[in-house]
Amino acid sequence: MEKFRVLPHTADLKIEVFGKNPKELFKNAMVGMFRAAGYIGEGESLKRKIKCEGMDLPSLLVSFLDEVLYLSEAYEEVYTGISFSNFSEEQLEGTLTGQPLKNRELVIKGVTFHELEIEKQKDGKFKAVILFDI
Repeated sequence: MEKFRVLPHTADLKIEVFGKNPKELFKNAMVGMFRAAGYIGEGESLKRKIKCEGMDLPSLLVSFLDEVLYLSEAYEEVYTGISFSNFSEEQLEGTLTGQPLKNRELVIKGVTFHELEIEKQKDGKFKAVILFDI
C-alpha cells in the first residue's frame, strides 16, 4: 500500500497520505512530511514523548504535525516512527522515534488547514490531503 505521495502545488508543499486506520494515517503523514521536504537524519536512534489535542480528527492531525515540527526544530531531530499509548479523535499521546537532523532540502514553516481533507474510503482505509507552508 502506498503511504504518501507529493501533489503538485505552485508555492507550498502538498501531500496525499494513506493509512489503513487513523493511527497509520498520522504516522504516514509525519513520515511523508519529512521525506517530501528532504529531512535526513543521522546518528543514534532517539525517543521523544508527544501529547496533542484537537476538536476532531482533522484538527488533531494539524495539532500533531505542528507539534512534531516544533519538536524537530527545537531539538534538531527528524522522526521516522511513533508508538501511540493513547489515541482518540480528540487526543493522542505517544513516543516518537527518530535521529538527529543532518540536513533538509526545504524548511516547513507550518501545517495549514487550507485544503485539508481526511476521508474514510469505501474500502475502510483513510486518505488525507495536507498543505504545508514552506
